[in-house]
Amino acid sequence: MNTDSIQLEQSWKQKLSSEFGREYFKALRSFVHNEYANKNVFPHPRDMFRAFNLCPFDDVKVVILGQDPYHGPGQANGLCFAVNEGTALPPSLQNIFKEIESDLGHSVEKNGDLERWARQGVLLLNATLTVRAREAGSHQGRGWEEFTNAVVRVLSEEREGVVFMLWGRYAKDKGKDIDWGKHLVLEAAHPSPFSAHSGFFGCKHFSRANEYLKNRGEEPIQW
Repeated sequence: MNTDSIQLEQSWKQKLSSEFGREYFKALRSFVHNEYANKNVFPHPRDMFRAFNLCPFDDVKVVILGQDPYHGPGQANGLCFAVNEGTALPPSLQNIFKEIESDLGHSVEKNGDLERWARQGVLLLNATLTVRAREAGSHQGRGWEEFTNAVVRVLSEEREGVVFMLWGRYAKDKGKDIDWGKHLVLEAAHPSPFSAHSGFFGCKHFSRANEYLKNRGEEPIQW
């Protein structure tokens, strides 16, 4: 991962430029480069920064925080909770679609890629942007979390009126630096089958986000 050739959308590259020279990022860059060279790593390198490339800094309306990419073949595509088109929908994504339909009262497209959301201003951000095949969490604690903390921080500090959806304890902890006075922060249980019935179903985050955006004079998201 050579920072001179990072395929990162220009506005994000500018906002995050100070991170690239820090020691943790240098170590992360070396680690990720070696992992791709010697292991089976997801997502494909071209999709590592896909969440950013589809959703420039000034276009972000909503942030959804995930943990790390799916580690099964053909799943991870650089967008949290999303999978490549044609791939079976993971249980958490199935539950997200169920909540949207219940919340909004109509059916929604079941394509798991979610690029359609990203292009409308939904930053689908995993805390860790890479993972070793079939080894969940294998790239945690290597520096990605610090990098994505910087993403949340710069959005909180330099933008106003962003909706942050924090599902589960991990996402809530990661959002601890968000300025609640400037943004709408929505918290709920994780959409996993293990916790969805404990507060994700019925959270109505999608209608609440759209109502907030409309009240600010912005286009709502077509979920």
